Amino acid sequence: MPAGTGLAVHVRDGQRVAVVDVEGRQVGDLFAFGANDTTEFASAPHTHPGISKLFPRPGDAIYSNRRRPMLELEEDTSPGRHDTLYAACDPARYEMLRVTGPHRSCATNLAEAMEPYGGLRVPVPQPFNVFMEVDVSPDGGLTLRTATTRPGDRLVFRAAMDVVVVLSSCPMDIIPISGSVVTDLALELD
Repeated sequence: MPAGTGLAVHVRDGQRVAVVDVEGRQVGDLFAFGANDTTEFASAPHTHPGISKLFPRPGDAIYSNRRRPMLELEEDTSPGRHDTLYAACDPARYEMLRVTGPHRSCATNLAEAMEPYGGLRVPVPQPFNVFMEVDVSPDGGLTLRTATTRPGDRLVFRAAMDVVVVLSSCPMDIIPISGSVVTDLALELD
């Protein structure tokens, strides 16, 4: 998928889907929705207690807002940093950063990608920010780091139910979470 855009794919129960950082250092917002009911969605707040950690690792499930496993993280060739705390960038976030004029965002990429699946039927869920590096200090402070992924780093998930997976190549270029330029990500179905 081209830099700064989003893509949705239908992934069947048991099928594998890979998120690939094509050029390295690119953050992506990953969302998943029940294919039969898109009001069920992957939920970081429901995943945290399900896996007893903030950041998923291979062997962990991504749970839905109904506390059902949706995706299972099978493989991670990246440095293993995937934020679950930062909301998707949206027009209000860019306004807060003093951006004037239109700017692509993960929230609008999500809405556009979901149009063929009946549209976005819930508020924008908390994404799984793949390859996004956030440090949490003992006092709860958050520090953003530039992604350290290399070209070809990947995450492989197995669907635990029929899902629509949406990936946004995050267009954030104001805060350098993806280095100096926004680049492509890829979704590969197995």
